[in-house]
Amino acid sequence: MRILLIVTAAALAITVTVPVFAQSWNVSVDANLTLTQNAYSDNWIRGESGALAWTFNSNSLAEKQLHAKVHNKNTLKLFFGQTHNQNQVTKTWARPVKSTDLIDFESVFRFTLGGFAEPFAAGRVETQFLDASDPEKDRFINPITFTESMGMAKVLIKKKKREWIARLGIGVRQHVNRDVLEPSGTSRKTHTSNDGGIVFVTDFKTPLAQERILYTGKLTIFKALFFSKADELKGKPNENYWKSPDLNWENIFTASITKYVMVNFYLQLLYDKEINLKRRLKQTLALGLTYKLI
Repeated sequence: MRILLIVTAAALAITVTVPVFAQSWNVSVDANLTLTQNAYSDNWIRGESGALAWTFNSNSLAEKQLHAKVHNKNTLKLFFGQTHNQNQVTKTWARPVKSTDLIDFESVFRFTLGGFAEPFAAGRVETQFLDASDPEKDRFINPITFTESMGMAKVLIKKKKREWIARLGIGVRQHVNRDVLEPSGTSRKTHTSNDGGIVFVTDFKTPLAQERILYTGKLTIFKALFFSKADELKGKPNENYWKSPDLNWENIFTASITKYVMVNFYLQLLYDKEINLKRRLKQTLALGLTYKLI
């Protein structure tokens, strides 16, 4: 966090003391809501049950050339959805189950010096609206991962609707998990850990199918070189799991059917050996209403 605060303060100082380019912010906010619903009265006897499923997705972008040598790009992804099911016998509605949940904000300052590659500094926050992993207590905005990184960035493609940028550098992460129930079952405690190492990120977007479909992809690989809890893991089967690279590959395909109707396909591949020895896959296909706020 100290690195992120220093970079942000430096960028703000530049924008205050040096004339800012006249160009305005490039801002876009794409939001969509999907809904599926069916219900039955209590005199149905064939085992039917009602269901309600809804999902909200929002992808936002704000970028600007703050100064001749400073470019700032901010991205925000907000996903949340729930499924409500009706009991087949009593027809009462059960507690909703979360189907998707994500808060992901990243701010990247790229220093456009005109070289083969350009220095960058970035900060990222990853969390979720509702942590329902503990059956005894709902925890909001938990767990949280903060990532600060700096290094060199290379713009591989930069066109009107197509962009490909790769970043390689060093990064540190802070992991916060609040109100964790202790093994004794009588108290709760906030767990924190830190790691740092090499980070590689590539962002790519391009129109497809004669510009009727927009593809946005982001690949993040983090290879830890140190871990604050390493000593506590010595002698255990998982003592070296933290050394394995963490991978997060996100793919979003968005197709506009009409001005207000869209199809959104989200595919995410995750690998974190500390959480699971196998890869984790998430897929969401949604057809619903969309509104381009900006």
